[in-house]
Amino acid sequence: MIRGIRGATTVNENDETIILQATDELVHEMIRQNDIRPEDVVQVIITVTEDLTATFPAKVLRTIEGWMHVPVMCMLEIPVPNSLKRCIRIMMTVQTNEKQEHIHHVYLGESVKLRPDLTKID
Repeated sequence: MIRGIRGATTVNENDETIILQATDELVHEMIRQNDIRPEDVVQVIITVTEDLTATFPAKVLRTIEGWMHVPVMCMLEIPVPNSLKRCIRIMMTVQTNEKQEHIHHVYLGESVKLRPDLTKID
């Protein structure tokens, strides 16, 4: 079965180090909460809001052991007026036997506002 795992986080400024640290924290939390192995990942799509231009957040995945061959793509989030600023979103598509209701979507920082109904504190 293929499932999507959502994640998002926010940063305080458009800085390469800060963006990469926030992305690293988010990806590792998604991995931890869902027991993800790189060989089970079909693809990872990362979007950023238009105010984040300092780096490609996908660079983080290349530093995680075993993730070198996971297909990753960065894109620009649709710039909807009054939407959450300085936000990094991830859609990780994985092969899993977990039921949809057992998938743990991860929202950190101000991104908990996006889907408070999916936010779980472990």
